[in-house]
Amino acid sequence: MWEVYPAIRTCGPHHKSKLGVVVESMSYQGRGSAVVAAAVAVVCLLLVLNFEVAEAATYKVGDSNGWTFNVVGWPKGKRFRAGDTLAFSYSRQYHNLVVVNKAGYDSCKAPANAKVYSSGNDQIKLVKGQNYFICSFTGHCTSGMKIAVNAI
Repeated sequence: MWEVYPAIRTCGPHHKSKLGVVVESMSYQGRGSAVVAAAVAVVCLLLVLNFEVAEAATYKVGDSNGWTFNVVGWPKGKRFRAGDTLAFSYSRQYHNLVVVNKAGYDSCKAPANAKVYSSGNDQIKLVKGQNYFICSFTGHCTSGMKIAVNAI
């Protein structure tokens, strides 16, 4: 498609007709518009990706009490997302942290292949779905030292 208007410019992708008007190719403008649209799309994508990264939160399990007895109700009322981090703070002499499956959570027994943490300051990134954690020291899990967290 061609656009016709009085001659004002003298450079660029213009063609001067015999009537003294400039005929400008719309296809040239289209390519420029496509570049601008692509740049806007890339910027929007980067903003979305940055928003997703910035969206991840860190939660201190047990709040000021840390990872201790009767923490089983701590997740209630909180909304967790995959990628959020749970920070477990505890005395490593008296507790540990074990990532378990539902059966391990329900029975308070760590499966043979369970990952055991014992630093006293562990950071665990949540995966989508159910995440289960217990303390495997004798009697601790049955005393409420366990949490189940659902991450969406």
